[in-house]
Amino acid sequence: MQRYFVKEYHGEQFEISGEDYHHITRVMRFKENDQLLCSTLDGKTAICTIAEITDETVIANVVKWVEETSELPVAVTIASGLPKGDKLEMVIQKGTELGASMFIPFTAARSIVKWDDKKSAKKVERWQKIAKEAAEQSHRSRIPTVESPISFPLLIQASKSYDYKLIAYEEDAKHGEASVLANVFQQMQEGQSLLVVFGPEGGLTSTEVSQLKENGFQSCGLGPRILRTETAPLYVLSAISYHLELMR
Repeated sequence: MQRYFVKEYHGEQFEISGEDYHHITRVMRFKENDQLLCSTLDGKTAICTIAEITDETVIANVVKWVEETSELPVAVTIASGLPKGDKLEMVIQKGTELGASMFIPFTAARSIVKWDDKKSAKKVERWQKIAKEAAEQSHRSRIPTVESPISFPLLIQASKSYDYKLIAYEEDAKHGEASVLANVFQQMQEGQSLLVVFGPEGGLTSTEVSQLKENGFQSCGLGPRILRTETAPLYVLSAISYHLELMR
């Protein structure tokens, strides 16, 4: 059943407009009495029947509110050093499918991309749209938040609110570190939060890693292979799902 995240709802009725209206009427070609899933931005989901299609709005009536457990049991934030090209878009899309709750791009010392504040609003809007569409496709109950890129000092400041903090550090992988990630997973309890920092192409500098460790981060390897900046977050999210969902 097709899912849509809808801002406008009143009691037992949803009002769908904009791009979702176009998708329902032009792409899916839904008609009155067809059913779909409508999710609110705070995580509630209902099976709905289309009651009316106007020139700009689809009106959907709630048939039944449903209980869902599609979210990871812990809140995982992916902090990515700004990479080149569309790599971050891939991280957001696939990371959303794998259960991430937030994405924080940051400017690292080795980030080749220079963030243009003049284009920031449009860029972040595109990233948030990618997250929304991926959340709908993967039947998430919530849309992850995609933050505007921040500086490295602001990332450290933002990290203070997390229960657990990790650095995916390739130097640890080279030296065979294999216990930190598993130990953190074993300690985490449902409802807790985890922030994982990934460097851009070229990785994090030793100075950045030292500063993160001084602020409560643990560095960890992700197996014996060196992963690309767009692959490493997907590895961690998959490992979290395996450990906290499939193994429990």
